[in-house]
Amino acid sequence: MSSALDTLRRDFGGDVIEPGAADYESARRTVLVSGSPAVVLRPKDIGDVQAAVRFAGTAGLPLSVRGGGHGFPGHGTNDDGVVIDLGALSEVSILDADGGLVRVGGGATWGQVADVLSPHGLGISSGDTRSVGVGGLTLGGGIGWKVRRYGLATDNLVAAELVTADGTVVRASEAEHPDLFWAVRGGGGNVGVVTAFEFTAHRATDVYAGRIAFPATEAATVLQGWAEVLRAAPDELTSIVEFANPFAGGPSAPVDVRVVVDTDDPAVAARVLDPIRRLGTVLDDDVARKPSADTLVEGMVPPPGVRLLTRNAFVATDSVPDVLRILAEVGAAAGAPFLAVRSLGGAVSRVPADATAYAHRDADLMVVTTVAGPAPVVEAARPGLAAVWERLAPHVSGAYVNFLDSATADDVAAVYPPDTRRRLAAVKHRYDPANLFARNHNVRPE
Repeated sequence: MSSALDTLRRDFGGDVIEPGAADYESARRTVLVSGSPAVVLRPKDIGDVQAAVRFAGTAGLPLSVRGGGHGFPGHGTNDDGVVIDLGALSEVSILDADGGLVRVGGGATWGQVADVLSPHGLGISSGDTRSVGVGGLTLGGGIGWKVRRYGLATDNLVAAELVTADGTVVRASEAEHPDLFWAVRGGGGNVGVVTAFEFTAHRATDVYAGRIAFPATEAATVLQGWAEVLRAAPDELTSIVEFANPFAGGPSAPVDVRVVVDTDDPAVAARVLDPIRRLGTVLDDDVARKPSADTLVEGMVPPPGVRLLTRNAFVATDSVPDVLRILAEVGAAAGAPFLAVRSLGGAVSRVPADATAYAHRDADLMVVTTVAGPAPVVEAARPGLAAVWERLAPHVSGAYVNFLDSATADDVAAVYPPDTRRRLAAVKHRYDPANLFARNHNVRPE
């Protein structure tokens, strides 16, 4: 590798960071995982990305591509391989304010996007955390606070600039390389390094957002009522229910219904939220008008030694009552994981299932379980968590790639249904036949 690295340095304008360098310790880490890569490359422009991809292919080493670095499995680092860190490619520019066309560098975070767009009254359907990378979230789909009104982040993507496995720069859109454009929207990092995204932004107003809390003893009633309200609610309302929070009392923790109503009209917000406020005994209600960008929170960096287990699945309409009944029972038991249920439907469901590589369009809800703590605590929780998912299994399906801590064959099969996986494998075969981009929820070339 040394001679190849010497050759790379002649063509590479960014940073080449090897073990022993002053900034290697920080460069080898993602937010959740530490690795020991042979070299970390920080490109300054797309030419550097091309050189880095070609170097990785020639060296025959594992390749990780890092955007924001928030992925639970730690795909943004590795041991004894190459890491391409896109952090310097973070420019956000408005190409057409009237048409809402925005270009975002592959290393940008959603906080950086919000800081640029908010003064112009623009927004993009994104996640819920400022420090999360645009790349990882969008490539996996992109579920966040405006998902019911404006769809997934990837549904607002109109073009992507990629470096493919042979180092070629390709622009993908509905008109150019449409097969690649299909794969980018939900296919993760399987088909290349996305160096820039072009989104259609929407006109953003203030929103009404906050938390409405109910007693844990009313969880069963609140959960079922909440799902019924969301099914009939206008697209302006997106909501998440969180309960059994171990940091707030576990089984006795309040049931927190978190809401965003995408309107600045107080009468509309009150009308939309009134059915939720009538679901039970309101312990706290801090819903208030705020800038849309302020719904993005700062990301939490776990203390050293703390591990996270996170798993999810989708829930179709007919299974909602059974799933919520099981979750209410689980949440009331000692040792329950942190439980969250996210509302979907709305604009997400109006996109055909085969239009993008994100295929889970008919889901009403997404269930997420999380366990956090030192390794012994997490390992001790595994049997109980497995038992929870055994109970849920007959009533749920699929998985959202961005909320998984593992990337097993079963995980990949859950993320990509058979028809989607076959189509993605065919695109992979065309653009990455040697499977250079394998550090992801990997679909092997056909």
